Amino acid sequence: MKLLVDMNLSPEWIKTLGDAGFEAVHWSMVGKGNAPDKELFDWARDHNHVVFTHDLDFGAMLAITRAESPSVFQIRTQDVASASLAPRAIVLLRRFEADLLAGALLVVDELRERVRLLPLGDR
Repeated sequence: MKLLVDMNLSPEWIKTLGDAGFEAVHWSMVGKGNAPDKELFDWARDHNHVVFTHDLDFGAMLAITRAESPSVFQIRTQDVASASLAPRAIVLLRRFEADLLAGALLVVDELRERVRLLPLGDR
């Protein structure tokens, strides 16, 4: 699975995710740091990457547009350092890999995770 790490997360995630067997790229390596979220969203969709983010806007964009991709792994914790969150994030990426490859929003907080298949909306 290919992951696009958003600007709001440290580039340290690239090594952490790579060591776990994921292909990962930080947005700063492929786009402008001040690019609007839509540009990152479109790049991820066009290049078959899952957006790995701490930004709530991507879930909102999925809901508003009813898009079927890209998938989004959304971290909703205070501590987003890879050293703290990586063990849980990697387990969840593996557990929900099929959903993320098919099109999903995976929201992770300190206590639980929720996955919703795309497109978002009434089902």
